[in-house]
Amino acid sequence: MSCDAAALAATLWFASTSAVAPPPQMPTAAPPPPSVAAEPLFAGIVDRAAKLKAETAAFEKGALDTDFDHMSGASYFETAVSQLSDLDMQGHVSLVQRGRTDDLKCILKGISQDLPVKMKALEAAADPKARHTALEDMFYLLRDNVEVITAPPQPAA
Repeated sequence: MSCDAAALAATLWFASTSAVAPPPQMPTAAPPPPSVAAEPLFAGIVDRAAKLKAETAAFEKGALDTDFDHMSGASYFETAVSQLSDLDMQGHVSLVQRGRTDDLKCILKGISQDLPVKMKALEAAADPKARHTALEDMFYLLRDNVEVITAPPQPAA
């Protein structure tokens, strides 16, 4: 038997008698967290944000040539935005206490911090164009507030 044939025979014999390691396992993705949209706190956030979003759209359809503070319902709107900001922060704290690792807790904190900023921008808007822009920014933030809670949960990134 030639050396090459002996080496091939030895290789085949070793291969047939050695233990075969199982293929490596792929890590499994964590399941998405349960939805919180039906919980009272989060359902309340969605309801308030949706109502404020509709009010923002109504403000934008109205006359923008007057200061926001002089618009009908401005005082109520400012109070409601502040309360929504507080609820978003409560939602953030609730999710942190549960040990949630998804992005929702961070997004709620960000929205909580952005709402007062957008409100100040609306109050400071000096002309109709600036008021339009401020109302549009507020509208999109309120829309996001609704959508992040009602969207299907995603696993942590």
